[in-house]
Amino acid sequence: MQIVSVSSLKGGVGKSSVTLGLASAALQEGVPTLVVDLDPHADATTGLGVRARHGHDVGEVLARPRRGALEKVLMASSWAVQEGRDSKALDVAPGSARSSRFDRSDYRDKDLGRLERALAGTAGYELVLVDCPPTLSALTRTAWAASDKVLSVAEPSLFSVAGTKRTMTAIAQFEQSRTWAVPAAGVVVNKVRHSSAEHRHRLDELAELFGPLLVDPVLPDLPVWQQAQGAAWPIHRWPGGEARDLAGRYTALLRGLLGRSA
Repeated sequence: MQIVSVSSLKGGVGKSSVTLGLASAALQEGVPTLVVDLDPHADATTGLGVRARHGHDVGEVLARPRRGALEKVLMASSWAVQEGRDSKALDVAPGSARSSRFDRSDYRDKDLGRLERALAGTAGYELVLVDCPPTLSALTRTAWAASDKVLSVAEPSLFSVAGTKRTMTAIAQFEQSRTWAVPAAGVVVNKVRHSSAEHRHRLDELAELFGPLLVDPVLPDLPVWQQAQGAAWPIHRWPGGEARDLAGRYTALLRGLLGRSA
């Protein structure tokens, strides 16, 4: 089971959208996947067509992080249900505002193991995607502590490039811990418009800054993705050429994460 945190220290770059795109690709590829929504805004939960029952969400699990506790709150995504998929095809640990109690700057090192403990014993999934809040807080670090890889989401803009540098620096500092370390990290660029000279310039800047850590392919800024998300529908099932192009890019990203050939 590979655990991947999807992170950004700047809001609005499409972090939850990338999580949903990878989840769509996983469903299409038949990769049993769990999405853990740590973001108190719970956008990934909404996008996957899930409504958490009271007291059955990630925030409640983190409050009492016993081994395997996450299993008790898991729900099948509407994407999997609509396709008649078996259990664990694409499940969700729903997010809620209750997670915000852990989204603070002060924390004890031992608290960072909460998600890792809650995930322990969870079986049947090949991939776990953790949608993190857009902050460098205890909640984000809790996700990193449980992860095999952190995928930092950037967009080709000045402020996002700066935010990505902060994210990667924070990951590097986190890796110096003897207790917690992230084995791998990468940067995926979202909302790209190749017709924009500014975007092309920022792509070159990101490539210079992060070199082999920059993940290929980049993800274009297409209205069709907003339409699919608004309908809580996987991009791999949305009609049209733009949707097919975007779906293919997410499939390529997923295969890269899993070390699979095209």
